Order: sequence, then structure tokens, then C-alpha cells
Amino acid sequence: MKTQVLLAWQRSDHSDSIRASIARDFEEAIVETLVIKCRRAMQATGAGRLVIAGGVGANRRLRAQLAAAAQKDGFKTYFPRLEFCTDNGAMIALAGSIRLQAGQHNDPQIKVFPRWDLESLTPLA
Repeated sequence: MKTQVLLAWQRSDHSDSIRASIARDFEEAIVETLVIKCRRAMQATGAGRLVIAGGVGANRRLRAQLAAAAQKDGFKTYFPRLEFCTDNGAMIALAGSIRLQAGQHNDPQIKVFPRWDLESLTPLA
């Protein structure tokens, strides 16, 4: 999906209206995907409650779509207040600080790992 967004932007005239359209379509695709996955999980598990946490919980469109799905499918949704829907950046910063204090210093080059599993991290002593 991210690649499609990039390609759409690269092929566009870079106008504000195109930027807004791409952003809206991207958000809608993400929300639709998350709702589908949550509905499948609720059906597969038979759970009656869905708790949304983290930064994604601040998305008003996602809240509305999940609430509608919950009403239709017969489960309840729970969302924290917006001020508690934060990203995990603070947790990542703390984990990095702990690793630095433990003497782990890596190459300063920035490498992106969008799906980095925790098992591949070097354990702390």
C-alpha cells in the first residue's frame, strides 16, 4: 500500500488537491483493512469485546467504522480517551536508552526495519 501511495504521488502534478485525495484514499484503505481484520478476529475468537489501544486509537474514522462494525456484528468496542492514544515512541526511546546504558552501541547509520522481530535483538546482560 505504501508503494502505491508513493507511485501515485510521483505520477501526480503534486497539487494540494491531489495530496489531499491520496491521503484520504490511503486512510480509507487502512481503516477498511483494519476493520476487516478486527471483524475476522472477533468472529474467529468469539470474543465479545474489542479494545483499541495506541496511536491508531486516535483516528476518528477508524473509531466510527469499528463502532459500526461492532453494532452490526454484536460485539462491544472500547477506546481510550484521545489524550491516552499515544504512539509507542516513548517506549522505544526508553528501550534504546536502556540498551545504551548497557553498553550496546551500534553503527550510527539509520536502518529501517518495519517488521523487526524482538527475538533478533541481542539480549541485555
